[in-house]
Amino acid sequence: MPISTLIWLLAGAALCLTELFLPSAFVAFMMGISALIVALLSQFGLALWMQVTAWLMLSTLLIVLSRRFLQPRRRKSKIQDAIIAETLTEIPAGKTGRVLYEGNSWRALCDDEQLNVAAHQRVYVVRREGTTLIVMPENLLRS
Repeated sequence: MPISTLIWLLAGAALCLTELFLPSAFVAFMMGISALIVALLSQFGLALWMQVTAWLMLSTLLIVLSRRFLQPRRRKSKIQDAIIAETLTEIPAGKTGRVLYEGNSWRALCDDEQLNVAAHQRVYVVRREGTTLIVMPENLLRS
């Protein structure tokens, strides 16, 4: 067995074990898997520069693929059940105001951009987009 194969096997095992003790969102693990694959490829007598290039390319590919398939997709947050909040300020049509929600003041926007929502009115939080709550006046949803 060539010495480069042994080095790649040790590096791959070390990187995979590193993921157990220092979680790195599978980066170290994917680099370790790449090193183990290169250890197999080194059996065919590839030059060292080709082994390093293969390791870099495989590591990059596996990390990108793991990000794509293992991480949750980012999307607009949706609140399943409408939750009641109270406006602290007026929410003018198409503009933002402030609401009191779960004891905190939040930036809010009315879901219907044509509506004005008065201050100190109960509203339903229908979804959240970043740090802005999208609300609807309580009286419109009850009708």
